[in-house]
Amino acid sequence: MSQLEDVCATLKALLKQQHITYKALAEHLAMSEANIKRMFSLNQFALARLEQICTVLNISLSDLFLLVEKQKKKISQLTAEQELELVSDVKLILVAACVRDGWTFDEIISHYEIDKFACIQLLAKLDRLKMIELLPNNQYKVLIAQDFQWIPHGPLEQFMTKDGIATFISTPFTEDNSFRFYIRGTYSQTSIDIIKRKLNQLKKEVAQLNQEDAALPLENRQHIGLLLAMRPWELPHFQKLRRN
Repeated sequence: MSQLEDVCATLKALLKQQHITYKALAEHLAMSEANIKRMFSLNQFALARLEQICTVLNISLSDLFLLVEKQKKKISQLTAEQELELVSDVKLILVAACVRDGWTFDEIISHYEIDKFACIQLLAKLDRLKMIELLPNNQYKVLIAQDFQWIPHGPLEQFMTKDGIATFISTPFTEDNSFRFYIRGTYSQTSIDIIKRKLNQLKKEVAQLNQEDAALPLENRQHIGLLLAMRPWELPHFQKLRRN
């Protein structure tokens, strides 16, 4: 993620925390809401405009840059030991997924069969694993980045491949908000690099949207699975027809 993208992500999070909409920000800055949305979607901020936004947020430019730097220090990948402990307890990995998505303590225990004492213990485990910082009154601060990566072929990837992705792919995609496509072709390395870059950008945008929507009430959100995949591959039926 570029520095401007980091700044934009931090600004969006601050606006969410202070319940300042793009419309309200536009009024403060004497701009149209469309221009505000364009500025954030393109990550284009003049320094003077950035200072004006900080004024609306009651912070200084230096405060903003410190927050950006602090945000960048979030964990982007767990250790093998952390992943092993996580997948050893299905309730632990469930609570980890919930806190990453911004669920409150009360939302977790009301939505799943986990009582208060058990949930406190699970949050304490996540605190010990350095995935969250446990705060008073069962509040917490997330220490893992939205777009954190699994260890290649590690415990989390193996768990998700066995118990998650196989089921995800085999289920019919017929419900509302479902979408599935498969496309094949033979591409040059230049085209492959372009596709990879666009997929990586989409992954970042999806992670950012999840972080932004964490401020919304739980009843206004729904579980969504999104799988992005690409690798050198040919249909087995095609492979059988290849000449030796």
